[in-house]
Amino acid sequence: MSEDLVNVIGYDPAGAWGHGAGTIEEIRRYRNPAGITWIDVERLDAGMIHELADMFRIHPLTVEDILDTEQRPKTEEFDDYLFITFKAIHQKGEDPVFEQISIVLKEDTVLTFQELPGDNFDGIRKRIRDNAGRIRRLGADYLAYALMDAVVDGYVLVLDSLGDEIETFESRAADSDDAEFIPDIQKTKQKLFTLRKSIWPLRDSVSHIIHSESNALSGELEPFFKDLYDHVLQAAETVENYRELVAGVMEVNLSAVSNGMNRIMKVLTIISTIFIPLTFIAGVYGMNFDRMPELRLPFGYPVIMGLMLLIAAGMLIFFKRRRWI
Repeated sequence: MSEDLVNVIGYDPAGAWGHGAGTIEEIRRYRNPAGITWIDVERLDAGMIHELADMFRIHPLTVEDILDTEQRPKTEEFDDYLFITFKAIHQKGEDPVFEQISIVLKEDTVLTFQELPGDNFDGIRKRIRDNAGRIRRLGADYLAYALMDAVVDGYVLVLDSLGDEIETFESRAADSDDAEFIPDIQKTKQKLFTLRKSIWPLRDSVSHIIHSESNALSGELEPFFKDLYDHVLQAAETVENYRELVAGVMEVNLSAVSNGMNRIMKVLTIISTIFIPLTFIAGVYGMNFDRMPELRLPFGYPVIMGLMLLIAAGMLIFFKRRRWI
């Protein structure tokens, strides 16, 4: 196995260290029996996950949830550990990338399982290494909180990017000739739908942690998880606000398209209305009766054409005075 498959970080108030590990034997060797151990599996390698499950007595149902990347965010309590799974969201290019993160929290050990390589946890590793903040003075539950908080902070970056995207739609909404508007905004609407599916369940998951009586959690962490709950709730409400904005922008565009169509129909209706009496006159004098005196008048044609022009001009003047055109 690759040496980069698992990162083992051990720490306590006195010090911290980290090692890459490719086997269970190396993980056993690098564990910190006197402090906190963070075992970070960077890819969902089924063989390694099953070996870790045997080592830490992780339930087979938990293993199934870890390997199921379509899992809904949730929190579950077991006899000697707490299982948390949720979605990390990374902004890569124009589209957000969703990644499942699973955490197994024991009293002195945190195991994290990442669907994709690369994460939002470099700041946490640096805080452990530099002994910054309170992370090395508190337990494994604080590390789990810090990991979740880092992921939720990533939500803010993605939502900010989507907010900028929605602003561009607001400026495009009034342009009824923008053929790409509807396909583009539908893509954004789908992104918001996927974000909602990832963020709203996490709110319930954090609430479960706050009210949990698991031995893996200490009472002093309750204020931190309540603060995390507030951040998740804020992100969820932002998603809802964006969805309402997108719906409003789509209505503005539909109104612009409808108004443009109404203007076209108005012009066509006026033209059709003007030609109704003209068509009637042309139809009368187009009949093939032998006895129509006007047909033999020397000036019959210019008189009829002049009459048609007068009728058309009179109707235009009438429409103008009524402010229909």
